[in-house]
Amino acid sequence: MKALLSWLSEYVTLPPAQELAKLLTFAGLEVEGILRQGEGLGGVVVAQILESVPHPNADKLSVTQVDAGPLGKLQVVCGAKNYKVLDRVPLATVGSTLPNGTVIGRAQLRGVESSGMLCSARELGLSEDHGGLLILDPSLAVGTPIAEALGLNDAVLEVNVTPNRADALSHLGIAREISVLTRQPLRLPAPKLHEGQGAARDKVKIRIEDPERCPRYAARVIEGLQIAPSPSWLVQRLKSCGVRSINNVVDVTNYVLLEYGHPLHGFDLDKLAGAEVVVRTAKAGEKMATLDGKERALDSDDLIICDGQKPQAIAGVMGGGLSEVTATTTRVLLESAYFQAASVRRSAKRHGLHTEASHRFERGADVNAVVPALDRAAALIAELGKGTVLRGVVDVYPKPVVERQVRVRFNRISEILGMAVPHAECRELLKALGFEALSEEGDAVVYRVPTFRGDVEREEDFVEEVARIRGYDKVPMELPRATSALVAESTAMEGERRIRMALAGAGFDEVVNYSFVAPKVLEALGETDAPIALVNPLSVEQSVMRTTLLGGLLQNAAHANRHQVEGIRLYELGRVYQRDPAGGRDRRPVARESLRVAGVLGGRREPRSWTAKEAGMDFYDAKGAVEALLGALGIFNASFALAEHSALHPRASAQVRTAGGTPLGFLGELHPRAIKRMDLPLTLFAFELNVDGLIAAAGLVPEYRAVNRFPAVLRDVAVVVPIGQRNDEVRKVILEVGGALVEDAQLFDVYTGKPLPEGRKNLAYALRYRSAERTLRDDEVNEAHGRIVAEVNHRLGGQLRGSNPE
Repeated sequence: MKALLSWLSEYVTLPPAQELAKLLTFAGLEVEGILRQGEGLGGVVVAQILESVPHPNADKLSVTQVDAGPLGKLQVVCGAKNYKVLDRVPLATVGSTLPNGTVIGRAQLRGVESSGMLCSARELGLSEDHGGLLILDPSLAVGTPIAEALGLNDAVLEVNVTPNRADALSHLGIAREISVLTRQPLRLPAPKLHEGQGAARDKVKIRIEDPERCPRYAARVIEGLQIAPSPSWLVQRLKSCGVRSINNVVDVTNYVLLEYGHPLHGFDLDKLAGAEVVVRTAKAGEKMATLDGKERALDSDDLIICDGQKPQAIAGVMGGGLSEVTATTTRVLLESAYFQAASVRRSAKRHGLHTEASHRFERGADVNAVVPALDRAAALIAELGKGTVLRGVVDVYPKPVVERQVRVRFNRISEILGMAVPHAECRELLKALGFEALSEEGDAVVYRVPTFRGDVEREEDFVEEVARIRGYDKVPMELPRATSALVAESTAMEGERRIRMALAGAGFDEVVNYSFVAPKVLEALGETDAPIALVNPLSVEQSVMRTTLLGGLLQNAAHANRHQVEGIRLYELGRVYQRDPAGGRDRRPVARESLRVAGVLGGRREPRSWTAKEAGMDFYDAKGAVEALLGALGIFNASFALAEHSALHPRASAQVRTAGGTPLGFLGELHPRAIKRMDLPLTLFAFELNVDGLIAAAGLVPEYRAVNRFPAVLRDVAVVVPIGQRNDEVRKVILEVGGALVEDAQLFDVYTGKPLPEGRKNLAYALRYRSAERTLRDDEVNEAHGRIVAEVNHRLGGQLRGSNPE
């Protein structure tokens, strides 16, 4: 919200701009910046052209003599052609710097001296128009600083209004806050409305067919209008607030919107069939052209404003082109209505329209501002357009809104804030904010909440009002005296932290994606279960709930790849949603939610450098990341079993299991189908694990194990086994047969090829023998080593290749 200081000062006495910004920010209306409009125009003054002759050495230039007031008569070379002698124009004097960075100095232009520069609106940063010089009002005094001459000695506050404070989306709303904060009286506008002959209700009929979504619709009729450009003061105020001037009628509706915060709309009454206004929902197949020139297909959920035949506006969003006010308009129906916030929000999103009107209606307009804003606008339109306001307001209000009542205990305010707040001060603050005391009982007062404060619903909201006006900095920085014991952090939180730390240590970056994806993404990953579809999605790309985290991660990887990221390591910790066949009955959720962690990786293993090898990531990088995660959770002896998965390539697809065989998730190379559909030219590897299963299997509390004080005996063993034999099966036999004497067995080499027979491979293991009670003898180790070799050969069809004692 842009608030003009000179405009605010009409309603309340203002402190200096910086102090005001601080006051508003501490009260919850953050001032993000102060724009001083005249900045950058120092040294630019009003000058009058006294003489103009062609440049002797340049056909496109002229040599002018200008009167610059106190600076006297100056010679300036000019390239514009849109001026005439005696015009007043802006002159940038020698030594000044224009907003675009141009430094003005004395110069020789094609042999003629020039002392300054005559400026266009574009060169002064006032317009994007490429026209000639800015021709000024002839009544302006020569030598006047241009900022003063154009009314730019003002400042604009950029106020960040939170969605719950719709009342602050106006100059009056902000002025009300300033009035309370500075204890200065508030001066409300007093429209001078002069009604003529004839009654408005005789000229137009209004019918509301959906009073729930349009509780109130009021209108006035203005006749005998002359549509013309708005006066400069109105144009300048609108421009300062970022609104383009159109004509005197439309500008007044925008002006009152910025003043009262209540949207209005003007219809050309002669273009409304039957001089009738009907508020209803759209019918199937109806279309209308909005003011932006686009034809829009209306939805049956759209609330629209119609005449006796066809749609004329999307209620609370944008008017239609058929009935807009143009230069030929003489009669205007001025609309001021109240529309349901949710209805406006749905229509605005559906049609991709976000207007000043919808912005305010979506947040909750004031139903009791309908008539005051209407009267204010009608008075201004009649004044600027030399029209006549017909007698009376056509106000259709079938069921008046009852103002909310809230019981407030002043002692409770002090208790919650942790400081004593005098009752008298509470009364004063709440009264100044517009809350009316209805009755009292002890320290409790029942207040009527004005309709412009839709965000105030209960006692705690009144506590917040007192706190923010007094100042949050005045709340004592002390803990409450009675505090409960701190609750220990849950196992789940500790587990999630360790997962994040492990993946960060493995070089992964965390991403957070929407829970909504496109159906085609899930299809690319081979997901067969029907996802849960959203009733009102933001777009087709976010129309179903995700059943896997890989969809969003692949989109992230595709984005990174398009930006030439050579090594991709991304993970996400989030929920997925499967359809529950019994969901929706007996208050059972529609979806079964589960927490998962997933990652994708691919590309270069190491950043490009003269020492790094040209190696890409492979299946074992993904496996290593999963093992690091499992290790961080204290899950040891997990297994990786070959298993097909719809999202993974059959040649590299594994299921992760606990030592007891419980599935935890999967990892492997992504299927070429998914790579192609997601436009990923590189090979990617992925994993996805069930976090609840990980936490259940985790050993988060470490167990103490004494350091063995006896030496280890190291032996290697190499066995030739069938090529399909898995390492974990061989290792399991080694540890089982070795019993308590074998502390560890690690595979350190795999070999296939000559001289080995076809279909066989060599597995080499490093065995560590150790006893916790004594030093082992060689004969004990040799005997155990022999048993192990024999049992591997017997059970697995292996053959001893060689051994090497150390």
